[in-house]
Amino acid sequence: MNNIGFGDKDFSFAVYIANKPNMLEYQSLCEVTSLVEGEINVINQACGNGWRKVFNVYAKLLYALDKKHFDYSENTPTWQNYRDKYLLQSQSKTALLFSPPQLMSNIEMPNKKIVHIVCGKGHAKALINSSNLVANLIWLDDEFAIDKENRLIVCPYFDYRQLSNIKIERLAGLLSDLGGIREGIE
Repeated sequence: MNNIGFGDKDFSFAVYIANKPNMLEYQSLCEVTSLVEGEINVINQACGNGWRKVFNVYAKLLYALDKKHFDYSENTPTWQNYRDKYLLQSQSKTALLFSPPQLMSNIEMPNKKIVHIVCGKGHAKALINSSNLVANLIWLDDEFAIDKENRLIVCPYFDYRQLSNIKIERLAGLLSDLGGIREGIE
């Protein structure tokens, strides 16, 4: 099965979401496609505030991460600038995927540490029920679950109300507990 979505084909940080932007050019995606500078703004203009929130929360999360493990905030001075100039583009190591997670153990890929984040409890449950996600999730509460072995976290949907700044900080802490992407790829 191919990964399908936006971002760097050689990603190490993947966010999984249930829906694609409602734009004709994205409906037949069959692989990971890098966005170009300005494309996030085009999607926001065409698809509205929901997608703006997804991209904003994604960039804010990357900026909330522990700099010892994740280097995203070293590229630009603000999360807004990172969103506009790097997020989901070639060489960004980030992806927003519409396909199910393809979990590979550290044994199969010892030098590639991928972080997997599934947006929304409903999306995670649908993936599990369809057998497209086989994971050993431990639910920490009603909103967050973690599978440390597979470096997988389920969190609220990337929306300001569901994944507030306080919850972004909590998610960043959970990601730090997994260890970053720097180990094993530098």
